[in-house]
Amino acid sequence: MAFSCRLCTDPAAFDALLLELAGSSVRPHVLQTSHWAALKAPVWSARHLVWEENGRPLAAATVLTRRWGRLPWPVLYVPKGPLVPPDPAVWERVLTDLERLARGGLFLKIDPDVPADTGYGQALLARLAARGWVESAEQIQFRNTLLSDLRPDDEALLAAMKPKTRYNIRLAARRGVRVRLSADFATFYALYAETAARDGFLIRPQDYYLAVMDRMQSQGLGQLFLAEFDGEAVAGLFLLCLGPTAWYFYGASADRHREVMPNHLLQWEAMRWARSRGCTIYDWWGAPNRLDENDPMWGVYRFKEGFGGRFTPWIGAWDFAPRPVLYRLYHAIMPRVLDVMRRRHRPAAGGF
Repeated sequence: MAFSCRLCTDPAAFDALLLELAGSSVRPHVLQTSHWAALKAPVWSARHLVWEENGRPLAAATVLTRRWGRLPWPVLYVPKGPLVPPDPAVWERVLTDLERLARGGLFLKIDPDVPADTGYGQALLARLAARGWVESAEQIQFRNTLLSDLRPDDEALLAAMKPKTRYNIRLAARRGVRVRLSADFATFYALYAETAARDGFLIRPQDYYLAVMDRMQSQGLGQLFLAEFDGEAVAGLFLLCLGPTAWYFYGASADRHREVMPNHLLQWEAMRWARSRGCTIYDWWGAPNRLDENDPMWGVYRFKEGFGGRFTPWIGAWDFAPRPVLYRLYHAIMPRVLDVMRRRHRPAAGGF
């Protein structure tokens, strides 16, 4: 196949191209947009690559690059990409070009949304291994997720849910929970910090989340929802949206009034809103690595599954490391460095 790779220096044009790819067999990911890359600057620099045949885009990749201290070799990352159709010839060319780019760095990581439980996914895994890529020990994004089909009408969507989930949605509405669109990111962060402290997970400082939500919502790529009871915000979620997909990116709830089930009505209204703007897929953004009751994400999985979400395992993150010894050394040291960095950013509420 005769096609070429070029650097796209116009961020708006690159984002438009991602939506153009949505008309093919590629599902564009919001983490590949120029806006997500801008949120990662100045720590990460970005290059937007496009593969074309006779001027028609076939594939794309936003490659982020980061330098660590005085190391002469940067780390490269393609978040939730590259975006490539299920065509072996296109994958061969894209991987060849990415490998060439990786030779100037310590390693290059990819984690495309390719289902691992399909023939296409298994063929890609075999291709990566044959070319010298290794399964990454550092899965930056969630390896697995659940997906809900938003194309059915309300009645059909509700019918596909578990009876308890339907009951809780209706209970919340009867008890007076109200869900509204909002730009009150500070209120959401307070709920998020409360959730982190209660459930024992780490989060970033407030400024990070406010920057993400403000930028993505202002660009039409995100939306904050707040659930209120007796005039008080008791739960919230933030969706990211691009093309056919809405991602449930952040979720939070207060300890108060959990008995009125605000999270159930919140998710239902977010799903309906996503469908109203043309989304056909609701990506629940995160599921256990294994469907095992001992997995720490099992409770979250059961909640999402109740809405009819279908468990979807991705192929996960894969690294191409032209300097294997340094790559192994990096992965021996970096977990300790990152742990120190995370602890420095613990918020006063007790989370990260």
